[in-house]
Amino acid sequence: MYLTLEEKGKLFAQHGKNEKDSGSAEGQIALMTQRIEHISRHLKTNRKDYNSERSLVKLVGKRRNLLDYLMKKDIMRYRAIVKELGLRK
Repeated sequence: MYLTLEEKGKLFAQHGKNEKDSGSAEGQIALMTQRIEHISRHLKTNRKDYNSERSLVKLVGKRRNLLDYLMKKDIMRYRAIVKELGLRK
């Protein structure tokens, strides 16, 4: 896979509570954002890869649902993760 365990641990430590906290909404959103960026770079060179394009659309939808959940649950955590990751809305 494109991310090693150390890179994932660093990502979860930066956005979650600790590096083993892979279940928090912030950690999952950060991981999905990383995957979305990776697939987007792939699609820039492989324009006819429709399976990857479909998985990108599904992944963006999943991230949107998690962001909506976080916005309903705790607006301050939502604003913090959007600002950290540079997401717009």
